[in-house]
Formats: sequence, structure tokens, C-alpha cells
Amino acid sequence: MPISSLTPGDLRFTLDPAQLGFADTAELLRDPLPWIGQERAETAARFGLTMEQPGYNLFVLGEVGSGRSSLLQQLMQTVAASRAVPPDLCYLNNFDTPERPRALRMPAGQGRQLRQLMAALVKSLQVEVPKRLEGQEFKSGSERIEKAYLAQEAVAYAELTGFAEQRHFALRREDGHLVFTLRGEDGQALTEKEAAELPRERRAEFDRAEHELHGEINRFLEKTGAMERVMNEARAELRREVVRPMLEHELQAIRVGLKKQIKDSVKLGVWLDEVERDVLENVELFEVFEPDDESRREALEATLARYRVNLVVDNEGLSGAPVIVENNPLFRALFGSIEYQAENDVLVTDFSRIRAGSLLKAHGGFLMLHLRDLVADPLVWEKLRRFLRNGRLQIEEPGTMSSSMGAVSLEPQAVDVDVKIVLIGAVEHFYELQEGDPEFARHFRVKVDFADSFIATEATRRATGIFVAQACRRLALPHFSAAAVARLVEETHREADDQTRQSAIFARTEALVTESAALCHAGLVGVAEVEAALAARTARHDAVAERLRESVAEGDRLITLQGSRVGQINALTQIDLGDTRFGFPVRVTARTFAGHQGVVNIEREVELSGPIHDKGVLILASYLSALFGQLAPLALSGSIVFEQEYNGVEGDSASCAELYVLLSSLSGLPLRQGIAVTGAVNQHGEVLPVGGLNEKIEGWFRVCERAGLDGSHAVLIPERNRRHLMLDRDVVDAVSRGLFQVHAVAHVLDGIELLTGNPAGGPEVADSVLARAGQTLRDYRQACRRFGRRAGR
Repeated sequence: MPISSLTPGDLRFTLDPAQLGFADTAELLRDPLPWIGQERAETAARFGLTMEQPGYNLFVLGEVGSGRSSLLQQLMQTVAASRAVPPDLCYLNNFDTPERPRALRMPAGQGRQLRQLMAALVKSLQVEVPKRLEGQEFKSGSERIEKAYLAQEAVAYAELTGFAEQRHFALRREDGHLVFTLRGEDGQALTEKEAAELPRERRAEFDRAEHELHGEINRFLEKTGAMERVMNEARAELRREVVRPMLEHELQAIRVGLKKQIKDSVKLGVWLDEVERDVLENVELFEVFEPDDESRREALEATLARYRVNLVVDNEGLSGAPVIVENNPLFRALFGSIEYQAENDVLVTDFSRIRAGSLLKAHGGFLMLHLRDLVADPLVWEKLRRFLRNGRLQIEEPGTMSSSMGAVSLEPQAVDVDVKIVLIGAVEHFYELQEGDPEFARHFRVKVDFADSFIATEATRRATGIFVAQACRRLALPHFSAAAVARLVEETHREADDQTRQSAIFARTEALVTESAALCHAGLVGVAEVEAALAARTARHDAVAERLRESVAEGDRLITLQGSRVGQINALTQIDLGDTRFGFPVRVTARTFAGHQGVVNIEREVELSGPIHDKGVLILASYLSALFGQLAPLALSGSIVFEQEYNGVEGDSASCAELYVLLSSLSGLPLRQGIAVTGAVNQHGEVLPVGGLNEKIEGWFRVCERAGLDGSHAVLIPERNRRHLMLDRDVVDAVSRGLFQVHAVAHVLDGIELLTGNPAGGPEVADSVLARAGQTLRDYRQACRRFGRRAGR
């Protein structure tokens, strides 16, 4: 296929604003924004979000800026709006085992209602219980109980007194103690001296009587102690009886207030019964006490705290299922936490310090996470794997295990969590996960693959206008004219390096919209503002490229732009700095001589080339051998080098240029230095497409432009790259004025004709490039044979 000289119309795609069907983006505000070019991803996402079966979580693949997060979030909101509002989640005190708080799910809004009702109950108890315990009913009942006790105690005391008198002892009460004294015949109390002077038999008799009295006193104390316990129990029962009606009324009001049927209604009823029992068991704490009685105050506060409701998930006000985007998935933020407080060198906590994480808050809805955030923390990753395995979440606080302080353990009741996880990651992350952790991957059966580019149509270009319109409304920017939108669409083709495809990385489009609008001072944003924004962006990032072009102009980098040279050519490379990429020429030279080393890649020898470049050189050598192998085994030693390249070479886009310099060196025919070359070659001599084509051409153009364009400058590109051309307008203009040319070639030998001015021919065609090269190889072969014979002597 002969070389094609491309026309200006071949060099870029230009969009007529009239084809867009609107005058400015204000007309598009009512149009819904589609998933531009992402139909496959949208279908997969809708399927995954509406699939109710477990294991159908979503793994979203795509480049940053492709809309993978924002579009999924919008779709999650849409699907969630049609779902039922999930229940609230409360944690309650466990009266039997406080270290294991109970979980309670309630219809949305009733968790807050229960919390308010229990708070009102606590206030009511603090007011009503003391009032009832100070009331006449309790006082009268308490007096009856005490009177009955005193009557029984008086009878027992009279019996004890009679027992003592029979044995000549006088019994009296003194400061709460029983005191007895020995009496004489006259009934008077004996002194110690008088008692000591009594006859021995009499003293022995009194000692026996005293021992009997001690036993009777002990029996009296036991009897009255039992009476006192009965009295206290009676008083306690009286307190309960006085308070119970009020308490039952309050709790019944709570039950009635929560009329909706709930899944955990039995659990709630049991807990309210336990509250009633606990209040009645501790009712004496509500009795009026002195203001300075701190121990009583603390005991009452601790008791009342058990009746609080810890509402960890409050779905009051939701109109559908929750949608949560967790951008900081630390362990606590994702799985919940238990707060601790240091008291006397011990970490203490209770049910009221349990906090919900994103997983609990997203129950019944959707949770978006980024894979890179998760794998950065092994604890988070392992906990998430366990959760996906069984669907139950246990809130824990792993930090307390490594604390130097003792800690009160707490094990909240685990709860089932029904949540659809949307995991955002790169393509390589998805396949690494499939291979490295298949158990985890099987929980993400829905792959939502965002394309980085898509085939352009009238619909996608109009949709781009809708995207611009909504960006203007969201960011409060002036609207864009149709011509400005057409220029933005052209830039999406440029970003995709394709005249038939648009880039799907709309984050860059939005950035350009913002930057263009900033240059608009009144009215609509036009083409001039878009062009100015693009120029300003280039100026901000072009320092490195500009310095390299200066180094050529100053003679530091040896790039020949005129004339012809043997074994020397200008290849085109692309430099990617992350924030920008640009093309730049690099001189490639070759030397050939008789020998048996073959083609030597000097970059490879010094470990400055990558595997793809090494592969390209080996393919080149294979093709060269195929061209001339029929003559005789090659006796060739040749070296190829990228001049003044010290940072390494990768890629095979210079393999055409490398072949040309080898053929030039072998044939002795000079190559035109005003024509730069890019393209890869296969073993059959076909020129393969390469990447970064526009940047490479423009990089060469800028260098030539600085030196002065005279019509001799051109580039030679692969024919298969024609549709990838989206060159800057100044390059297109130079081509239209005949100052610069772009040639396309399908077979590598067609390019050698352009570069040398001689026909490629074949090894047997006189004066052709291949014939000259073939003759040189024969000469090399003969030289090697002569050298071998001399060496044999």
C-alpha cells in the first residue's frame, strides 16, 4: 500500500454546533442526564441494586473521574427511594447480665419515641414515687406495720423481763442494748462487792441463772430480728403496692404509645416487665434523702440510668432506604464502637456507650466503600470478610485489648444486617481479588464495568451538552453556547485519542467547564473561553516540555531538522508526568559492521530499556533476518542507541525508526532528517498503531516550528492510527498551508522510500534500498569468511 499524505480534514474531528440541536445549555436543564456511554455499567448496576438475594453486592470498576462513584450514588438514591424505611436499632440494658446489652429493632421513628417515653418515665419516677412514699396511704400503712411489730416486740420483751426477774435479775434497755443487774433478797441491785461476799453456793446459783439469761436474751434478739425483718419486708411490700399502680399505668402508656406491630415486640414487652421489677426492687432509693447524701444520690442515678434507651440507629425522617457513602472506613466508623471512660485506673462502660457504624446505619439500604481504603487496614478487611460470611455484626472495641489499663468487658448482642455493599475499585484490584481472595470475591457477583471511552453518536454528544448544563446549574456557572459545547465534545475525542470515540472521564470535562466559565465575564461561555482555558491549562503544565524544546534550540540536545544523514533518524516519544503528557523527538542512530553479534540494543545492554522495547528490537531483528536470510546466514553486528537518553526507554513505538536506521546504515542511503517517525513493526513488516500519537506529532511540530517551518518537515505514522488523530488546530493550519505534512504508512518498506527517495525494491532489484543493504551483508559475509581463514592459519 503506498504512503498516504493526509489532508487537513483527516487530522482531527470537527463538530458542527448545529448538529447538537440546541442554542445553549440552558435549553437542556429539564432533560435527564443519562449514563453517557455507560449503558453496560448502568444495566449491571440496576440489576445488582434490585437483586434481593444475598451475595449480589456490586464491584464497580473504572478509572477515576469516569463517574463511577457519582453515578452509582445517584442510582442508589433512586432505587432506595422506592424501598421501605428500615427499622431503628436500640440497645437496652440487660438486667440479668449487664455486660451483654440487648439489641431491639423498632419501626422507623419508634426508637426515638421509646427513648422519649423512657426519659419521661424516669422523670415521672423521680417525682411521683417520693410523693407516694410521703403520702398518707404509705404513712398509715407503715404505722400499722410498725405498731404491730412494736406490740409483738413488747410481748416478747415482757416475757424476757419476767424470765430475768424469776432469776433475780433486773433488765433494762440502754442505748439500744439490753443491760441486766443482779438483785438481792430485798429486791435492790447488788454491787460487785456485795455479790462477791455471797456464799459460794449462792454465787454458783446466780452464775447458772446469768448463763440461762444470756441464752434467753439471744433467743429474744433472734425473735425480734425476725419480727423486724417481717416488718421491713412488709414495709417494702407496702412501698411496692403504693408505687405499683402508678408504675403499671406509666408502662402501659408506653406500650399503648407504641401501637405498631414490631418484630421484637415480645422482646420489648419482656424488657418493660424487667424495668417494672427493677424499679420495685429498688423503690426505697426514691425516698426523700438529705441533699448531702451523695451515696444515695449516686445509687439512684445509677439505677435510673438502666432505664435509658440507647438509640444507635435513628431512621426518623427517612423517606426510603438509607444510602451511605463511607469515605473514611476506619474500624469504628464502619463497624461501630464502644466508648470507655477511665475511672480509678479502670476503663468502664455500659450499654449507653455503644455507637453504630456505617454498616448498621445502612441496614436495609446501600453502603458505598472504596477498596483501597479497606485493604489499607488488615483489621477492617478481616472484620468485613467475617461479616460478609454470616451477615451478622458484632460491635466490639479491639483497642481495649492492648490497653495498659484494666477494662470492663462489654459484648453487645450481635444483629443481622441486610445491606447492599457497593465497592469501588480499579480493574486490577478486581482481578487481584478474584485470584487472591475468591471467598471474598464471591460475595460481589455483580461487576459494574465503567468504560474509559465509548463510540460517539449524536445522542452521546447531546448528552454531553446535558452534562454541561447540569454542571452549570450545580456549580452556579454561566451557561455554554452550542459552539462552546461542540469544542468541549471535540476535546473529549482528543482525550480518547479517537475521532470516533469520546472519553468517558467526565471529571476532566467538568474541570474544563469550570475553568472556561471562570474566564467568562458576561453572557454565555463561548469557544474563545474554552480555547483560552485549554491554553491556560497547557501553560500551567508545559514547563518541562518547553525546557526540552529550548534545549534543542540551544543545541544541548542534538536534533537535526534539515538535510539527510546515514544511520540517523528522529523518532518520536511520549513523556507522561502524571499531570501532563507531551511528545518529544529523540535521535536514534545505528552502526553496522561485519560480525556475528546480530543487532545489539545498547539500552538493553546497560539496563535502560523495558521489556516491551526489548521485544520490539527482537521482532525487528527477526524481520531483518527474514528479509535477507535467503542470501546467506547474516554476518552482521549492529548497534542501535537512543542518543542522549538517560532515563530509560520503554515501548515498541520506535521499532520502525530503528529498522530504518539499520537499513540506512547497511545501504549507505541517507535519511531525511525533517521527517520524524513513529510506529511499531511486526515480523511481517506491517506497521502497527501506537499510543500518544497526537502528543508525539505536536511535540515534533513545536520543535520544528521554533526552528522555522519551511515545508520540509513531516511525520510518518502508522496507517492504522489515522482515526486516532485529533491534532491541535495550529498543526492542522500548518498542514493546510503546506508548511507541515503528515504521512501514513501501512508497511514499513513503504516508509523507507519516503525517507531515502529510493525504492525499497528487493535484494535483487538494482539500486534499491534492499539491494544495497543486501550487497553490504554479502560483503560482511565474505569479510567474516576471510577473517575466519586467517584466524585458522
